[in-house]
Amino acid sequence: MSKISEMSRESWIMSTFPEWGTWLNEEIEGTSVPEGNVAMWWLGCTGIWMKTPGNTNITIDFWNGNGKRTHGDNQMKVGHQMANMCGGRLMQPNLRNIPFVCDPFAFKHVDAVLATHYHQDHMSAEWAAHVIQSGMTTVENGRETPVPFIGPLKSVETWMKWGVPADRCRIVKPGDVICIGEIEIVVLDSFDRTCIVTTDSTGPDREELTGKCPTDMDDKAVNYLLKTPGGNIYHSGDSHYSIYFAKHGKDHEVDVAFGSFGENPVGMQDKMTSVDILRMAEALQCKVVVPIHWDVWTNFAPDCEEIRLLWDFKKDRNEYGFHPFFWQVGGRYIYPQDKDKLYYHHRRGFEDCFEHPQNIPFRSCL
Repeated sequence: MSKISEMSRESWIMSTFPEWGTWLNEEIEGTSVPEGNVAMWWLGCTGIWMKTPGNTNITIDFWNGNGKRTHGDNQMKVGHQMANMCGGRLMQPNLRNIPFVCDPFAFKHVDAVLATHYHQDHMSAEWAAHVIQSGMTTVENGRETPVPFIGPLKSVETWMKWGVPADRCRIVKPGDVICIGEIEIVVLDSFDRTCIVTTDSTGPDREELTGKCPTDMDDKAVNYLLKTPGGNIYHSGDSHYSIYFAKHGKDHEVDVAFGSFGENPVGMQDKMTSVDILRMAEALQCKVVVPIHWDVWTNFAPDCEEIRLLWDFKKDRNEYGFHPFFWQVGGRYIYPQDKDKLYYHHRRGFEDCFEHPQNIPFRSCL
């Protein structure tokens, strides 16, 4: 049988997807984290895998979905949060702009699954299914227990709707503290104002928000401060800029802060701008600020060099005590080992050049 006759759409998908196969899975599982450090991998969007020297592993906002895949009727659902925000009806052209860098079904161990909020690009039914179906466990207070799912009320409701048992879920709100292995999770306020305009229904029967004072932010979204052996990591989820970041910065020591950065289309306010990212970092009094989320949506794609330009322009005058770090999806960042880096580059390879005989006609041809 010829190779062409064996080809089909299904064989192409199975041989190509996910694009990175299990490369990143293997790297995460095979990494030994140095004492006094914490290792993090960017999984895309705001998804982070975190690992400690004692092999505590948690995921935050691990998502395995996509955006638009067809033009359809070119209409947005009338109750979608973006339609609620701007009154638009044309379909949002948010295509996923990055590859899938890991296989959620190939991981063998995690200690906790965290979500900052319940928007579709911050939770994964695939990941939840694998954690449940594979029987993954963790150790709490010396006892082996099933891996917990931790998030605000709306995230927990989403997990339960997917089939995650209620006793596996933990509803958190600002002020709560949970310890998972070597990581202490401090739950803080979210400033994700897109969540405020998110209604349970996306259809014509959507909740009418006009004139109503929102009181349920804590049910919809939270931020996390993760205290690890390597330092304190602040995950702001999809928070917009808020002056209350300064309160968090005064109440807690923050080493590394993640902020959702993007180029907001006209009529839209969903991501922090370059100025917002710098203001957040200054308010939190962090040492390193890492823009995330900028990678994923084609219609919100920014240029991270804008942050670098403004940081260079303002750092001396404002006496910034932080610097940015520009990551790449699938990349590893170990703190504080990598604390002085400004840019990430994937491993370039060929470290063993000239360690074995070449097979070339003559040396000067190269």
